[in-house]
Amino acid sequence: MFKPVRLLQVAIAAALLSSCASSQTTEPPSNADNAPDATTSSPPATTSSAPPVTPPTAATDRPGEGFLDGTGKLQPDVQSYAEEVANSRRVPIAHVQDLLSSARYNATVARLMAPGKGKVRRSWATYRGRFVEPIRIKAGVEFWQEHRTELQAVEKQYGVPASIIVAIIGVETLYGRHTGDFSVLDALSTLAFRYPDTSRTDRIQLFRDQLADFIRLDYDKELDARHARGSYAGAMGLPQFMPGSLVRFAVDGDHDNRIDLHGSPADAIASVANFLRQHGWQPGLPVFAPVTLPGNAKSLVKGGLEPTYTWPELQSQGAQTVSADAPWQKARLGVIDLVEESRNTAEYRVGTPNFFAITHYNRSYFYATSVAELADAIRRRMLSTS
Repeated sequence: MFKPVRLLQVAIAAALLSSCASSQTTEPPSNADNAPDATTSSPPATTSSAPPVTPPTAATDRPGEGFLDGTGKLQPDVQSYAEEVANSRRVPIAHVQDLLSSARYNATVARLMAPGKGKVRRSWATYRGRFVEPIRIKAGVEFWQEHRTELQAVEKQYGVPASIIVAIIGVETLYGRHTGDFSVLDALSTLAFRYPDTSRTDRIQLFRDQLADFIRLDYDKELDARHARGSYAGAMGLPQFMPGSLVRFAVDGDHDNRIDLHGSPADAIASVANFLRQHGWQPGLPVFAPVTLPGNAKSLVKGGLEPTYTWPELQSQGAQTVSADAPWQKARLGVIDLVEESRNTAEYRVGTPNFFAITHYNRSYFYATSVAELADAIRRRMLSTS
């Protein structure tokens, strides 16, 4: 079963907020530096089975208060949710009510998820500098060396390079050094019932779905909901999986008949690889195609989480390459932008399906490119030390 987990520290929340594997994709990619939306919401498109959202009233709860009315019963919206979860997740209503009765509103979670005041200027250089840096490169080499056997086995099984897996775990939690201490039950309940922006019914629905999966995991004894710790968005373990991804993509990498994404690096390694493979990773392809783009590259950026061009289509727009009959030329491709808004400039690259697989982990072009560049830096350091 899953062991109780401890995750993301508030002190590094801003830097790590734009990261985590979740189980639904509800919006286009966001490159906003430190944008809260980028972190919590990249989980795989799934059919929602949690109750439909009606906008809640503004959160007036004081820190530490629960979701009970004056008589000690669940507030009406929470009670309605409990009944729907009991039906959709096949969990006894008493179990659902008991868990929700113990949840507490967390004002810090609400504050961290609140919309920012004013527009954040996106900067690829600033974002990259937080993750592709000496500490993570050195720690990544050490993690790779320590878990070489597991990484080799997973790379062979899933076709995902060890360097990419190592880089994702490094970006997410610095190899378990920053695993945080938010109550996942409180965080998800706060965001499901008292989301700070009441107009964002899509976000509220996302967190209600995640909370429903979390309750089911508790009922199945895969984790202890009252003691599970995670990020303020509810992400857990070395790879920062949301509950929906725990349900759908986590795997038992060390074959001990339980999945522990906090205490078992083997489980975390295998789960990251499985997530990427399930989201379109194609073994043997690079993350970026070695392509020279024409001067109108900006017009070729379509956004989104899926590649849309064929190589002949890009060629017809003036794209060039020195590669001859490379495997990536038979795959779908996408032109992505890495912007520096303060300078009104951008760098353009051609992503393969593997780039877009990483964006399903976190729907940010900045994130996926940082993972790719950190992976390359760690791989080159490994080669130089071998």
